[in-house]
Amino acid sequence: MHRSIVLAAAVMMAGCAAQDDSPDAQWELVWSDDFDGDALDRTKWSPEESCWGGGNDERQCYTDRPENIEVSEGLLRLRGRKEQFTGPLRPPEIAEDPNPARTQEYTSGKVRSKGLAAWKYGRIEVRAKVPSGQGLWPAVWMMPDKSAYGPWPLSGEIDILETVNIGADCDECPGSEIENRTVSALHFGDLPPGNDLVDQKTPLATGKLPSDEFNTYAVEWGEGLIVFFVNGEEHLRASSDDWFTGSQLADSNANAPFDQPFYVMANLAVGGKWPERDNEKGLNPDSLPAELQIDWIRVYQCAGDRDTGRACMQK
Repeated sequence: MHRSIVLAAAVMMAGCAAQDDSPDAQWELVWSDDFDGDALDRTKWSPEESCWGGGNDERQCYTDRPENIEVSEGLLRLRGRKEQFTGPLRPPEIAEDPNPARTQEYTSGKVRSKGLAAWKYGRIEVRAKVPSGQGLWPAVWMMPDKSAYGPWPLSGEIDILETVNIGADCDECPGSEIENRTVSALHFGDLPPGNDLVDQKTPLATGKLPSDEFNTYAVEWGEGLIVFFVNGEEHLRASSDDWFTGSQLADSNANAPFDQPFYVMANLAVGGKWPERDNEKGLNPDSLPAELQIDWIRVYQCAGDRDTGRACMQK
């Protein structure tokens, strides 16, 4: 189907999903990238260059190179590779001055809309195909634009799509002996070790692996309510009763920290505490090279209810 037709259909379906009787209460497309052309749109995305491991002992350096970040054939391709690389330890916003260098044995790609686009409330959708392999950790997620309540996780984190170790042995996967689940999560709470989360691991309704084909992942986010979907099916719902922030800056605001603008990012992590702890353990070098493929990312906001977004949400 032609992209313009797909986009028009998506807008129509988003509008039809509105739960308010008012004709003004419908999801309105406000930002998108279909990854057409042959280069990353740097008015929308900034590649992260860092080798610190994301605070999770990940093994990659994120680079701004075509070997790791490519736009081609209508897809954003974030590639993990086994190769030694030396780069800056941390991204600029959390770097020391001077920023020391670090060498890692793997490289990969990460892009962010930080400093370019951020939103408070809306529906964020991504159509993606994740890689399989023990030790691989692709994600599309959101972080606060200004960290109004303080450092992680005081200002929150919204994980739209994560998978780890797809296709690896799994003792706890429903109806399967191999890892087959998509994960969505909210991170919040106090400074570690007082951090907390709500999450859900869900296999596809089709019985296929998330690495077999493209799937659509979404979050609807409004005042006091956040709902996650996989291929249109709800798989995680959380309200302000389920989250909190330890920040004194919240001043008893029950919706904090998820009441501030967040930006979106996508990355393919190689290794790290979570994937190396689970399934077959560790990082299988044969999982590389690997590629997270993203067809599009779209952001909608609720026309007629930009202040809360709730008029457009499924109750």
